Order: sequence, then structure tokens, then C-alpha cells
Amino acid sequence: MKVCNQVNMNNQKKTLTQLAIDLTQGVSSQGRFKRLLSVIRKQFGCDASALLAFNNDHFSPLAIDGLFDEVLGRRFNIHEHPRLEAIARAGDVVRFPADSELPDPYDGLIPNMVGKLQVHSCIGLPLIANDQLIGALTIDAFNPQHFDSLSNEDLRIISALASASLHTALLMEKLEAQAGVMPQVDALHLETSSTVQMIGQSVGMMDLKRDIKAVANTDLSVLITGETGVGKELVAASIHEKSSRAKHTLVYLNCAALPESVAESELFGHVKGAFTGAISNRKGKFELANNSTLFLDEVGELSLTLQAKLLRVLQYGDVQRVGDEHSLKVNTRIVAATNRALHQEVKEGRFRADLYHRLNVFPVHVPALRERQEDITLLSGFFTERCKAKLGLTNISMEYATSNLLKSYPWPGNVRELEHAINRAAVIAKSRSNDTYLVLKPSHFELKLEHDLITPRFAESNLAPQYSGQSHAEKLEQQSDEGLREGLREATEQFQTTMIKQALQQHQMNWAATARALKIDTGNLHRLAKRLNLK
Repeated sequence: MKVCNQVNMNNQKKTLTQLAIDLTQGVSSQGRFKRLLSVIRKQFGCDASALLAFNNDHFSPLAIDGLFDEVLGRRFNIHEHPRLEAIARAGDVVRFPADSELPDPYDGLIPNMVGKLQVHSCIGLPLIANDQLIGALTIDAFNPQHFDSLSNEDLRIISALASASLHTALLMEKLEAQAGVMPQVDALHLETSSTVQMIGQSVGMMDLKRDIKAVANTDLSVLITGETGVGKELVAASIHEKSSRAKHTLVYLNCAALPESVAESELFGHVKGAFTGAISNRKGKFELANNSTLFLDEVGELSLTLQAKLLRVLQYGDVQRVGDEHSLKVNTRIVAATNRALHQEVKEGRFRADLYHRLNVFPVHVPALRERQEDITLLSGFFTERCKAKLGLTNISMEYATSNLLKSYPWPGNVRELEHAINRAAVIAKSRSNDTYLVLKPSHFELKLEHDLITPRFAESNLAPQYSGQSHAEKLEQQSDEGLREGLREATEQFQTTMIKQALQQHQMNWAATARALKIDTGNLHRLAKRLNLK
């Protein structure tokens, strides 16, 4: 028995030594984090583990093992999660009793486990650097006695290694930001110091974050383009937050909701007696944003008259209040946004070419949600966690079929529509249940692909839906039933055939473009098409 224990101890030491070496190698932060969880799962035989960063009373998952991907999109407020709060305040290893009544933040988020984790082993390790909490490591097992033989000393070693790795990653990110260096983009940015939450791991989202980092700490004017609901306001806030002007408040103006009669006063201010109702001097948005950033949302809605006056301010930095003979110098950075194609508006005479070029110094395009479908799962987790707090629930999770439903829907209203759909589904689910643990099912969503729900730009594209009226959830369930009747192989081939045909139509029968869209090698696509009798 002693020999066996000695062998186990030696193996543990070898594993920890190898882990320490791995965490110092020149790989990405995300690679080190995943390696850490992989070794922990292998060493301790746990069923789930997560590495989380801590900031502003929130834990943000950086890497997970044995949990649904939507966990990466969640932001856990410690005041809403007693177990995480206990870990944050402990300062040392926390072992939760198997019969603990404290709700687990991962309830419903572990594959093959539905609902509450009634009995299980749970350990939390706070990650400390310079006497400050920077994160946490959690490990869970279904067996309530699973971690009984695990010593606190081994856990503290793991905690120290994880703390050092996370601290190094955070320090490198901070130094790169101060030096203005563009870092290699990991699969998931840390961004633990940011108050602006930009959720996503897709190529489009990584490109967007890279553009924001590149332009944020300059004084260049930025024109943000994208469809309604993609989050242009969030991009503007992120640019401001990462700039040297962040100590001042970002000033917002919605140009679409600006009546012509008061537009000039809103932008440039007025003096007392300038017009009826001007009972005192009033600063305009440009003055309020002096040494800060002015965000002009829906700038394409401005009249040509106002465009001319706006151009003068951008050219010379002079602001003249309505009714005032004198001008004021302002140092205001402009970030504008529009869902219009301004270059086309210029051609048709509805937008000034000189103003367009003044605004479009650094263009930033926000992709539509249907162009970054891999982010839907993370966004769903983010909105679900936020909705849980709004409705006063203990937990909200999603069925696997629900996740597939959300990923297959084209979201013509983009991220805003996804958020509203989840909130609506949660309210419906709550009305049908007396439990504080909700599981969102496809039947809780009312996603109908009807022409009156599609934005004009979406309807004109080749991605417009091919059916309408029927609930998207019902259609997905119908396809699932048909697949069960046909068998897995036949259903898979039918699905592949449909996907390829639709992609070919969307890319004008261009096989190379279709292969890129489907993320498959062109040669493999040709061979698959032949096997499916498509060629």
C-alpha cells in the first residue's frame, strides 16, 4: 500500500512539474489556459472545470472543460452566485459540502446533466496576485466523495500555477496596450479591465476588436457601419473607453431623433434670447464633448444644411452658438455610425461628399450576426445570465435543441433581436413554471421568418429565408422527426445536400466561394458533391 501511495505521489509531482513547464512556454494565453484545465481533468478525474477572471465583482470565464460553450459568454455577478462569492472572499481552498444548499452557477450547463446538480463535489480556488483577487479556478465532479483524497497542498500548488499564468497574461495585455503594440489575437480576449462587454470569438469579431484597438488611442474620426441591431453603439463606447479621452464622459446624440428646428442648437448650443424659448445660455454637444468623444448615431439622417455646418466644425474646430457672434475652439473627437451605405448616398446627392470623407477617415464595419453564427452561443449565454438577474431567477439554461434553433435562425434584427427573443422566451417559460430553475425550450421561442420581419437589406440578399409563416422551432422539430424516420446517414446526406445547394445559390454557383463559405477544402467539396449526385 505504501509503495502504491508513493507511486501516486511521484506521478502527481511529475504532472505538476510538467504543468509548470507548459505554462511558461511561448504559446498563447488561451493555449496555456486550455492546457491547464486539460491537465487538471486528467489528474483529478473531474467532470467539469473552469478558469475565470475577476473584475468589478464579476467572474468572466476564460477557458472551460466539460461545460457547454455558452458558459464562455456568461458574466457571473458574485452577488447573484453565493458559491462564487464564497470563493472570492475565502483567500484559500474552498470545499463545498456535497449537500450544500447554495445553487451552483453551472446548473444545467454540464452536458448529459439536466437540471440541478443535487449531489456533487465542488472545489473553488481563488487566484491571487499581489494580494489581489484576479480570478478563480473551479472543479466539479458528480461523485460526492470524488475529491476526498485530494490534499489542500496539491490544490494550492495548482492555484499558484494558475494565478501566475493568469497574472502574466493580464500583465502582457496591459503592457501591449500601453506600448500601442497590436498583440496576437487569442481565441478569447481577456479584457478584464473593460466595462464594455463585446462577446464573440468569430473571425469577424476578432477583426472588429483588432480595428478598435488600432484606432482607439488616436484622434482620427471613425465611421462605424453595419445593419440595425448589430451593436454600433457598443463599438463606439469601446473605442472611447480604450482612448486617452476615456476619463471624460462619452457624449451621445441620435441624429435620427433630432427635429430640424432644434438640431443646430443641440449640436452647437445657443445664447440667451437667440430664439423664442432660449431663456438662458446652453452648451451644445460639441462643447459638452470638449476633450472627449462625440458619438453621432445615425449620422446619415442629418439634413444637407446641418451637414454643411457640421463640416465647418470638423475642418476648423470652431463652434458658434446660435445667436452668438463669437466662436469657441473645441477639441472634440467624432465617432459616427450609420446603417446606410453613405457612399451611395453621396452618389445620389443626399450626403455631402466632403463630410463623408471627413467622417470616414477610419472605417469600422460591424458584421451582421448571421455572418458570425459561431458567436450566437456565447451571446445566448451572456443574455441568458443577464435575464436571470432581471427576472429574479436562480438559474436559466437552454436545451440542446434550443441552442441549435438559435444557431440556425438568420436573425434579421441581429444581436438586438437575439436579446429580445431570449428575454421574451424566459418570460414565457417563467409563466409556465413555478420553479426558479428554468430551462428554455424551442417552444418558448416565437421565431417566424415572415417577409414583414425581414429588413430591406436582408430581404434583398441571397440569404433571405426560403420559407415563411411556419415557426422556425416547428420546422426544426419537423426536420428532426424526418431525420429519425430516415436514419442518421440518410438524414445527414439530405442535410449536406440542402446546405450545399443553398450555399451555391448564394454564391452564384461559384464552387470556390461556396467551399470558403462552408469552411471546407474545395477538392473535398467537389468529391462530396459527386457522392451526393450534385455534379
